[in-house]
Amino acid sequence: MVLQRYSLVLLWLLMIIVLIIAVPGDVSLVSALRAVLGQQTPLIFLGLAVVITMAVGEFDLSFAGIFGIAAVTVPALVVLHGWPYPLAALAALVVALAFGAINAGLIVGVGINSVVVTLGVASVAGGLAFLLSGETTVSGMDPTLSGLALGRFLGLPLVFWYGLVLAVVVTYVMSATPLGRHMLFVGANRSVARLAGVSVSRVRTGAYLSSALLCGFAGVVIATGLGGFNPGTATTMLMPTFAAVFLGTVAVVPGRFNPMGTLIAAYFLLTGVFGLQLLRLTGWVTEVFFGVALVAAVTISFLLHRRVRG
Repeated sequence: MVLQRYSLVLLWLLMIIVLIIAVPGDVSLVSALRAVLGQQTPLIFLGLAVVITMAVGEFDLSFAGIFGIAAVTVPALVVLHGWPYPLAALAALVVALAFGAINAGLIVGVGINSVVVTLGVASVAGGLAFLLSGETTVSGMDPTLSGLALGRFLGLPLVFWYGLVLAVVVTYVMSATPLGRHMLFVGANRSVARLAGVSVSRVRTGAYLSSALLCGFAGVVIATGLGGFNPGTATTMLMPTFAAVFLGTVAVVPGRFNPMGTLIAAYFLLTGVFGLQLLRLTGWVTEVFFGVALVAAVTISFLLHRRVRG
């Protein structure tokens, strides 16, 4: 059972060792791990956001769009409109929460299909992000602000530690609190959860709001680290995030969407991309890698879920 839960970790370490052997030059295991863990990516934050909605049985396609508009809001307000950074960051979080509230209102309140709503919200958020940015990359923020995301602690950037702390917090909430148990009940069977006295609507609404807040936080952190943002890059996070979330069901708690599994899966995928880059295999190869990873992850997740249900 332990081997099954942490087989992805073993595969991840094996992948790193293979890359060290395959890549020309003297690369140590520690250096390779530090390079992978030190990547500035929103994948962990977005993966956690999707896990929260998937855990309660919802399907959200708007997370990348919400992340994108939050990431654009910060430099657009600071650089183009002269807002102070703290106020701009707060505004980005409010914008993200507003889109989360729209999702919750239409899906939970009105009862519209989640795929339709979140796909539409993603399109609206993406379009408004281009409007805010003037359809170009917005940059020029104070370089010293990047230290909030890229400042080092124990040799790794703060963005890594933010993701790790959030993963631990979400794991604790989902596995050791009444709210977490209610989320699992709602995700397993809403009718039974309602009969058991669980406020299904509140749990679903909270999931959409929490997910949006995480996407907004991801946008603020990434835009701060980069000093700006290109709204066109947000949609590129759709495939990797879903791949990480579904692949995460293989680890830690097999057959179930879980934060720590997603964290491990995310770095497993990032290691693969990092290795491909070192081998000078980019472009279409990366797209194929993420596509294959997503299909394989969904297939394995489906088989594990069926096995868990018996």
